[in-house]
Amino acid sequence: MQSVAQLFAPRSIPFSVEMFPPKGSLTLEDARQVVGGMALARPDFISVTCSAGGSGNGGHTVDVAALIQNEANIPAVAHLTCVNSTRATVEAAIAVMKEAGITTVLALRGDKVPGAEAGDFSHGADLIPLLKDAGFCVGAAAYPEGHIDCLDLDEDVRYLRAKQDAGADFFVTQLFFDNADFYRFRERALSAGVTRPITCGVMPFLGKSQIQRMVFLCGSSLPSPIVKLLAKYEDDPAALRQAGVEYACRQLVDLARNQVDGVHVYSMNHPDIAQAAARALADAGFRG
Repeated sequence: MQSVAQLFAPRSIPFSVEMFPPKGSLTLEDARQVVGGMALARPDFISVTCSAGGSGNGGHTVDVAALIQNEANIPAVAHLTCVNSTRATVEAAIAVMKEAGITTVLALRGDKVPGAEAGDFSHGADLIPLLKDAGFCVGAAAYPEGHIDCLDLDEDVRYLRAKQDAGADFFVTQLFFDNADFYRFRERALSAGVTRPITCGVMPFLGKSQIQRMVFLCGSSLPSPIVKLLAKYEDDPAALRQAGVEYACRQLVDLARNQVDGVHVYSMNHPDIAQAAARALADAGFRG
């Protein structure tokens, strides 16, 4: 199976999707059904999130990543968070991933847990050397509008360069709703000497409460076309969902036309979203 880093070849725009592992009422068998639906979109890789809190690799992340590779024959990227974690718990998570045959990991800080004791790591970049030493292909996060905890965009890009210097093989961006924000970020990154591929994360808005949560959680700005769509369809949830998916598809096609390194869909475990994105890219001539 081709490694994720090898997918970012010249004249190639990898298409990938994200899903989250079972939690609450979602069982591993439910996750298998989601993977089957995602596979119909023929993504180049699927990333699997882990639970908040930095407890190594929480939940069934590794189980789902292994399922993706072994049953769907699609490269998987397992997320690994480090906030509130000790070196021992992270090393244990690394051993579990290696045992399961995972070869690519997305190194993240993760969400802070109020009241939890401080761990041995402060930033996602702190994980990268450990993961590289263990033989993994390593991805890291990028923030086109800056990390929510960082008000200086130039400093934020310096952190990005530090992740590259630590050994990151590729980057996946936080969601954004205005492609112009990414294009400006790309220029800043290039000026800072960032040369590793940056794949663009796009999330459809499916409802007003969801987009409000994302704006406050991620610090993403809302362009006026989205505000107008939210106002137009606020009393029609189905129409608003469709408008959100179509808006995201237009984003993806525009990004591909502007020769980004890759496009990544935050699918929220909805295979129809991944499939719609794949169709839009295919109709525009960016997928076979």
